[in-house]
Amino acid sequence: MNIKNQFKEGLITNNPVLVQLIGMCATMAITTTLFNGVGMGLSVLIILTCCNVVVSAIRKIIPNEIRLAIFVVIIAGFVTIVDLLLQAYIPALSAALGVFIPLIVVNCIIIGRAEAFCQKNTIGASFFDGIFQGLGYTVVLIIMCVVRELLGSGRFGGGLIDVANGFRLTMDGTGAGIQLFPADLGASILTLPFGGFLTLGVLIAVMQYALKKSAQKKQLAEKAEKEGEE
Repeated sequence: MNIKNQFKEGLITNNPVLVQLIGMCATMAITTTLFNGVGMGLSVLIILTCCNVVVSAIRKIIPNEIRLAIFVVIIAGFVTIVDLLLQAYIPALSAALGVFIPLIVVNCIIIGRAEAFCQKNTIGASFFDGIFQGLGYTVVLIIMCVVRELLGSGRFGGGLIDVANGFRLTMDGTGAGIQLFPADLGASILTLPFGGFLTLGVLIAVMQYALKKSAQKKQLAEKAEKEGEE
C-alpha cells in the first residue's frame, strides 16, 4: 500500500472526473453554488469510503456471478443512510441536491472503485482509495462551483457563507455568500446547464494538457538519463 501514490492518483493522475471521465452527470448539474458542491462532494466521499471498506472486507466470500448486484445493495444501503441523515439534519442541502443523492447508488465512481480496486485489495488500501478518490471528486466540484458562481453571478460561497449576520458558515443554505462584483456584470450563461458543460470541458482539457506535458517531461528526463549512462 502506497498512500502517496493513492493520494496522487485520486487528485491528479486518476481523478475520477477529469481523467476517468465518470460521475459527470451530478458534477454538471449541482455545481451552481459552493453549498451544493461541498455537500455533494462530502456525501460521495463518505459513501465511497464506507462502501470500499465493506466490499474489501467481504471480497473473498462474494460470489463472482452476483458481485455487481451485491455492490449495488451495499451502495444503496449507505446512500439511504446518508440521504436520511441529510433530510434530518441538513434539510436545505437535501432539498438542493434533490434526486442526485439517491442517484449516487448508480454513480460509476463508487461501482467502478468496488469493481476495479476494492475486490482485489486490502481494507486499509481500500479505505485510503475511498478517501482520496472522494477527495479528488470533491475538489473538482468545488472548483466548478467557484468558477461558475464567481464568473456567472459575481458571488462566492452562496448558501454556505453568511455575511448579513457577521461572517460565518451556515448549513441551512440561506447564506447569501460574498458578492464580489455586481451580478449583471457576470457571464450568466455559466449559471445555466450549458455552463456546467463548458466549465467541465475546460477543466478536462487543462488536466489532459498538464498530464501530457508531465509525461513528455518524464520521457525526456529518462532519455537524458539513459544517454548519460551510455
